[in-house]
Order: sequence, then C-alpha cells, then structure tokens
Amino acid sequence: MPLTHNTRTADHDIDPIFLNRWSPRAFTGEAMPSELLMGLFEAARWAPSATNLQPWRFVYAHRGTAQWDPLFHALMDMNQAWVRHASVLAYILSDRFRRKPGAEPTENRSHSFDAGAAWACLALQARHIGWAAHGMGGFHVDKAYEAIGAAECDHRIEAAIAIGRPTDASVLPESYRAREVPSGREPVGSFVFEGRLER
Repeated sequence: MPLTHNTRTADHDIDPIFLNRWSPRAFTGEAMPSELLMGLFEAARWAPSATNLQPWRFVYAHRGTAQWDPLFHALMDMNQAWVRHASVLAYILSDRFRRKPGAEPTENRSHSFDAGAAWACLALQARHIGWAAHGMGGFHVDKAYEAIGAAECDHRIEAAIAIGRPTDASVLPESYRAREVPSGREPVGSFVFEGRLER
C-alpha cells in the first residue's frame, strides 16, 4: 500500500519520518537553544561507522556570533542569500585516517560514507523536533578549510549544513520561492540491482 506524507509517496512500507524530512531554505532566523542543537549532534553520535571509528567532526556557529562570519563567508553567494536566516551554520568533516595510540595513521576508506551516516541521523533528528537541516556542497573549499582551521591532508570537508526552524517561503529571495517544496526521488528499481550492476 503506497504511503503518502508531505506531498511525497513511498512505493514500499517505510516510516513517515523519511518522507517528512526534506531540505527547506526558508527559516525563521530565531535562535536555536543549545540543548536542541546538542540533541542533533547526539543523534549523529549514534550513527554506525566502520570499526566504530566515528570519523565525523562538526564545526558550528550560531548566527550573530563572532564564529558565524568566517563560516558564512566561506559559502558561495547563492547559498549566503538564504542561509543568512538560518539559526546555526555547521560544517561536517571526516577524518581521513584510522588513528590508534602508538601506531602510524592508516587510510580509512569509509570516512566519507560514515560521515554521511552521521549527517542523516542529524537531519532526521532535526525533523523529529520540528526544525530542519539543509546540507549543501556550495562553499569555497579553500575558505572553508581556513575558517574551520582544518588541514585538507587530514580531514575532508563533506558539506555545510544550515539549521533552522522552517517558515513560509515568502522570506526567501524571489528566485528561491518556487523551489521551496519537498523534492521527489527516483524509484527503487532505478538504483537497486540483484547480483550485478546494470548500467
């Protein structure tokens, strides 16, 4: 039986939270209480990772603080136009290496995959509490590394994340308003294959 929530329809039986989670750009701009924000990071904490390395790292700033400006100005202009109303701006990084005391660091092949799992947990928790998290790749990589204080040889910046309480699209620049709807997805059959990949 198809499940429909938030204008989206699933072809298979899933929990409605997956249909209700989406990535709005329109935010109220209200301050996010620290305990709610830490709850998002707590959800990310419990994501699965290879050999429990937990390679994800988050660097964040609340809007209106001194820490906000460097993170905000690392974004591309097209994202600054709407992120300015977000409550929190964060970047998710992944540690490229397995690090064990007394041993040389070795490559962690799944660092990005594991960080993606942490991001998904954070985004679902945001939706669960009535807030939203919008991940984006539209940032200047060199500026982001400088703002965060990370070295590219050690960490990969996976994405920027705008966090806020969703509101009406009227707060957005005109060019963004029509896009302020949950997006659809390709059917499962287009990306799932039994036994061998079909191109």
